[in-house]
Amino acid sequence: MDFYVTVLGSSSATLANHRGLTSHVVNYGGNYLMIDCGEGTQLQMRRFHVPMQKINHIFITHLHGDHYYGLIGLLSTYHLYQREAPLHIYAHEPLQEIIDIQLRASETELCYPLYFHTIPYQHRGVLLDRENFYVHTFPLLHSLPTNGFVIREKTRPRKISKEAIEGVDIPNEAFDYLKQGKDYSTEDGRILRSNELTTSPLPSRSYAFCSDTGYTESFLDDICDVTLLYHEATFMKDDVPSGKLAMYHATAEQAATIARKAKAKQLLLGHFSGRYESLEPLKEEATRVFSKTNLVEDGRRYLIHAYKVL
Repeated sequence: MDFYVTVLGSSSATLANHRGLTSHVVNYGGNYLMIDCGEGTQLQMRRFHVPMQKINHIFITHLHGDHYYGLIGLLSTYHLYQREAPLHIYAHEPLQEIIDIQLRASETELCYPLYFHTIPYQHRGVLLDRENFYVHTFPLLHSLPTNGFVIREKTRPRKISKEAIEGVDIPNEAFDYLKQGKDYSTEDGRILRSNELTTSPLPSRSYAFCSDTGYTESFLDDICDVTLLYHEATFMKDDVPSGKLAMYHATAEQAATIARKAKAKQLLLGHFSGRYESLEPLKEEATRVFSKTNLVEDGRRYLIHAYKVL
């Protein structure tokens, strides 16, 4: 089952150093989920060959412009392209009014169903539940209501061992039981034991998105053991400005500390301040705390693997 994320923008606040504004597109088994939609997201999707029409769910972390100013343009483009598939948006309540005002001002009645799902203030819980995965949200520490998201693969069934079942008479209806870890009693009195005839599945995979946020350990349980953690790293620790920016944004060192404490398998740093043309110093700062750290690159696809990120 494919599970990967394409990063469309890695800059914070403004376009800088040829880096776009925040937007990630996650593909899980053909389900395309967008997280944030900064200005220029449509251009980045075309540039990096992301299938625009396959996106059916958009999650917005918060209502600072660099995280959603590209949304109304995307909604309008879908309308111009005569989209038919429903589109679901998950965000804080004021965004619905913003969308309604802009559509009303342009006298636009969308030709496709648009469903708005409000994320209540400080909400923690499941927003989207599908057969093989779900999306969980949790509050972050920022200057206005802000949520992070984690996409988790559900526990996969056990795998039938071809070697173990060779020569064993197994009724067709027994396979589902065995894959679920259950033993099966046959009509002739035999007991088919799941742990003897199946192997454990690969560990479930997961992707967490944490931007924007100051340092807080309040969501460690939400992202515990995540396969791939994206965490903002706006500044280096020696460059943090005074005031709200220091309170509500993280340093590379702080992002690495969260990754280590959450027992993440891999860390991606992003949401870089425009002051940094070279990003290697941020990576160096983070790797001193958490060695499995990488910098996001616009347009790059990150495969979320059970054991490593390729």
